[in-house]
Amino acid sequence: MQNSPQHKTALGHIRVLDLTRVLAGPWCSQNLADLGAEVIKIERPGIGDDTRSWGPPYLKDSTDNNTSEAAYYLAANRGKQAMTVDISTAEGQEIIRALVLQSDVVLENYKVGQLKKYGLDYAALQQIKPDIVYCSITGFGQDGPYAQRAGYDFIIQGMGGLMSLTGERDDLPGGGPQKAGVAITDLMTGMYATIAVLAALTHRDKTGEGQYIDMALLDVQVAMLANMGANYLQTGKAPQRWGNAHQNIVPYQTFATADGHIIVAAGNDAQYRKFVQLGGREELANDARFQTNPLRVQHREVLIPILADMVKTKTKAEWIMVLETAGVPCGPINNLDEVFHDPQVQSRQMQVEIPHPSAGAVRLVGSPMKLSKTPVQYEQAPPLLGQHTEQCLRSLLHFDDEKIASLKAAGII
Repeated sequence: MQNSPQHKTALGHIRVLDLTRVLAGPWCSQNLADLGAEVIKIERPGIGDDTRSWGPPYLKDSTDNNTSEAAYYLAANRGKQAMTVDISTAEGQEIIRALVLQSDVVLENYKVGQLKKYGLDYAALQQIKPDIVYCSITGFGQDGPYAQRAGYDFIIQGMGGLMSLTGERDDLPGGGPQKAGVAITDLMTGMYATIAVLAALTHRDKTGEGQYIDMALLDVQVAMLANMGANYLQTGKAPQRWGNAHQNIVPYQTFATADGHIIVAAGNDAQYRKFVQLGGREELANDARFQTNPLRVQHREVLIPILADMVKTKTKAEWIMVLETAGVPCGPINNLDEVFHDPQVQSRQMQVEIPHPSAGAVRLVGSPMKLSKTPVQYEQAPPLLGQHTEQCLRSLLHFDDEKIASLKAAGII
């Protein structure tokens, strides 16, 4: 592939053969597509990616009827071309191998060893394309005692420690472990996989060597414990859940206002004093129990109920206005309607609209990657099942009409 002068992209010279489905793998390939890579998504004939049917909600067509594309599928598959190939057949395997010869990257998230029986594992494909970058995404990695287990985001959030840190304190109403509201381990695995693929491509461009990338959801979840993981390793003491409060800073949490909720993140003593003064409780700034952060942490159980009552005296908008003016870090807790109507979100073009063959257009969340020289292009909506099968077979593998018709009749494509 070559970039045209009008559409210069960072990865316009890269072709990705995407054998992944659901979320972690497609999130990686969508990132690469956003950056300009040509991504060919391989799916099962007649069925496709499981997430195509993970609804409602579904995309509406021009007559306001449901299409076959669930919103879940739409979230992770823009910018791709879609082919249907039955890789369990010898003919399907030959098509994949031929496509590998035309590709720079292979992504897959099959169970450990599953592609080996089809001759589509790294060892086999590396023989025919030595410089291929091959990335496998699984729940637990290619080795270790759990390698054969299926990995699901929810389970990994529990196993990897995130749910021990997320949720209200056990001694408060509603206390207990809680998963994140989105499949954050899948998403972060897709992000780490994107970085690994780009690193491997850089190495290939310098040395001519391809390589194998082994990505595991559990590894990613442990890695993204970040400071909490470091806290444990330095102390040997497992951190506990604190809900929306901070273990080391007070006040640094959510509060209910007269009409909603806000977050107040008073990171120093001066910000705390401004906060209580704006709430009409200046005496709290001078109270000996609360004058420093260590003292506020020590007397948290006394201070927080007082602050909670104070915050209820104003609306969400009133608090945001006065706190922002005074330089006290704060923010609203928005629902998604408020998110997508937020002027900052709109200014940053985090909602995009892309032409769609059956719906006319589809609205999607935009990419956060803002590149000055090679910006993200939104030209290809999440594809219909098999939308580009014949096109890719003709343009990449030079199959003629008779060959394509034969494969279709046999159910191979």
